Amino acid sequence: MEVIVGLIIGILISAVISGFIIWLVSKFNIGLAVDNFGWAMLAGLFIGFFTNLIMHFVPGQGGIVSAVVQLLVAAAVIVLAGKVFSGVKVDGYSGALVAAVIMALISFGLAMLLAGAAVTATAG
Repeated sequence: MEVIVGLIIGILISAVISGFIIWLVSKFNIGLAVDNFGWAMLAGLFIGFFTNLIMHFVPGQGGIVSAVVQLLVAAAVIVLAGKVFSGVKVDGYSGALVAAVIMALISFGLAMLLAGAAVTATAG
């Protein structure tokens, strides 16, 4: 039972973080727009789930080639999210690719910020 509760909490945290990133990217008007934060969270879950599912079957994980492949897959899934959800608008594949790159950069920056905070907390 504890494992299921942990999984649900992890999914909810992931939805909020992904939703925030997608909502933030949509504010840049660069190819991805969401009607509200709820649609951003739903799109974040959808994009994260399907991108990870597809990348699970891609051989040769690691390196720059894998990163490029993951961006291309994420862009395709973003386009799909725009077709599946009425509250998500995508300006074609090029808009989705730009959004995927910006989302990756924000995610990386957030991860670095959190990693730095974790190191500072353990050092003190």
